[in-house]
Amino acid sequence: MRITRALLATLVAAGTLLAGGSIAAAAARVAPAARLVPAAAQVAATATPYCGITWGSADKSGGALATAPLIEVRAGQQDCYDRLVFEIDGPANGYRVRYGEAYTQGQGLALSPYTAGGAVLEVTLLDPVADPNTGTVRYPASTGAHPLNLLGYQTLRDVVYGGSSEGYTTFAVGVRDRLPFRVTVLTGPGTHSRIVLDVAHRWQ
Repeated sequence: MRITRALLATLVAAGTLLAGGSIAAAAARVAPAARLVPAAAQVAATATPYCGITWGSADKSGGALATAPLIEVRAGQQDCYDRLVFEIDGPANGYRVRYGEAYTQGQGLALSPYTAGGAVLEVTLLDPVADPNTGTVRYPASTGAHPLNLLGYQTLRDVVYGGSSEGYTTFAVGVRDRLPFRVTVLTGPGTHSRIVLDVAHRWQ
């Protein structure tokens, strides 16, 4: 009986060792793959944004309706982004900018079929184009006009005037792709205001 018990104890010990070895081997095989996940996540989390830009591409809006009229639209190129400037003859700060379809004011005609680029930003200024006192149109472009030459720009591809109605003025801005953008309101020159749209050259 003593020999049988000793043999049984030996067999149990051996089985435990074998099972432990199998578990350890399996853990060793899994461990390298498991270790890769935090490393990849860390790389993604620490990727540096292009030029430190963190604007994102979500809808942006601000300000309120104003009566000062739009008088000029111009573009410029910066090191990290392309810029559109909407100059207004007086105090103004209202805007709505988003990626998606842009429509003409009053008619509701979609502008994307007539706008160059891989994505369209709808820019709505909360400002008219006519002087509220005299009725004189200060930005005399025709609906559907392409007022700017953007040859050589990295991000901007097109600007299409969508018209103005009841104090709202719309533009379709064609860009290379859906990219980060920001909108800022600046004062000057003189008594004028500027609503400025910057669109980054790339994400990273």
